[in-house]
Amino acid sequence: MSDLYNPTPSQIVLYGVTWCGDCRRARRVLANLNTPYLDVDIDADPAAEAFVLQINNGNRSVPTLLFPDGTHLTEPGGEALRQKIASL
Repeated sequence: MSDLYNPTPSQIVLYGVTWCGDCRRARRVLANLNTPYLDVDIDADPAAEAFVLQINNGNRSVPTLLFPDGTHLTEPGGEALRQKIASL
């Protein structure tokens, strides 16, 4: 199964947009931790946008990150994201 719209992906998936400061921060945290991830632009992918809306109870909140353990974080701060990565 593809990781793109999977609630339990085989890798970290970041759903975001290019213009979002919180999305850029999450990408920097992942890059600084040398953590591989799939980056999905929901402005360019209507199906990904619908998936984010489903995960977030109708809210188009980004970044939304899905993890292989089946959990997700929505609009996490840098420290919360670092702690989650460390727990994987």
